[in-house]
Amino acid sequence: MKIQLLKIASLVAAMVMGQESNAQLHTLKVKSSSDLHSFFAYSGNGNKIISGHRGSYLSGYPENSIETFEYVLKHTPAFFEIDPRLTKDSVIVLLHDATLDRTTTGTGKLSDYTWEEVQKFRLKDKDGKVTAYRIPTLQEAIDWARGKTVLNLDKKDVPMPMIAALIKKNKAGHFVMLTVHNATQAKFYFDKDPGCTMSAFVKTEEAMKEYEAAGIPWKNMIAYIGSENKPANKTMFDLLHAKGVMCMISAAPVYDKLATAEERAAAYRDIFKEGADILESDLPVEVAEAIRNK
Repeated sequence: MKIQLLKIASLVAAMVMGQESNAQLHTLKVKSSSDLHSFFAYSGNGNKIISGHRGSYLSGYPENSIETFEYVLKHTPAFFEIDPRLTKDSVIVLLHDATLDRTTTGTGKLSDYTWEEVQKFRLKDKDGKVTAYRIPTLQEAIDWARGKTVLNLDKKDVPMPMIAALIKKNKAGHFVMLTVHNATQAKFYFDKDPGCTMSAFVKTEEAMKEYEAAGIPWKNMIAYIGSENKPANKTMFDLLHAKGVMCMISAAPVYDKLATAEERAAAYRDIFKEGADILESDLPVEVAEAIRNK
């Protein structure tokens, strides 16, 4: 137990200090899947972890771009939820929407364009301003993230076997995790790689039982329990914490949209106060400042 606690402490220190080859970034150094499992294991010590939803979404820094990931890591430790989608010629790129209009200079469906054509588009920031940045491939994101942070791949239109094959090819299972919406999806990835780490939708006791019935170890998961900070969450917090599972709330649909930075900061602090261990946000730097100020 003492060795395990020291291991977790060293990982947290690495994430906070972010030294070595990327001194300007707050980096997370993990060398194995068991390291990542240890980092995300609930221990009751009050650790607070930030996830950048789509990286972040700011003036000058568009969502799902490597430049934005770097901006965030210059300000705070974080891991990143990102959105893999397929081009017409089956290149996996990062784009949240099925269409290009909202976040790029392109129009229409991404799936109507080849990768060569997609490279001509530029990303827009939250204000709709065109930036110099382009849509990255998932391969580019994996290459960039190695030794720096953890990527959490959301479930979009890329077939799960294709995702699993890319992770295996890159030997990236210790820093690329997978969002799963149900036990069936979790079982697929676990069978492919028993060391994988998943961000699992676990909003009810029934869902917990389904993951257990599928034989998925809790050490392989963090639990996404929703986007509302409400008293009813306590039941799930208690049940999941008892299994050693960290719980995540997403502020993106609700609390990130509050009118002022002061209101948002209060909401972020309250989410952690009520029992969440991980906060996913479009504004990870603001979350870090709210926690730091507290």
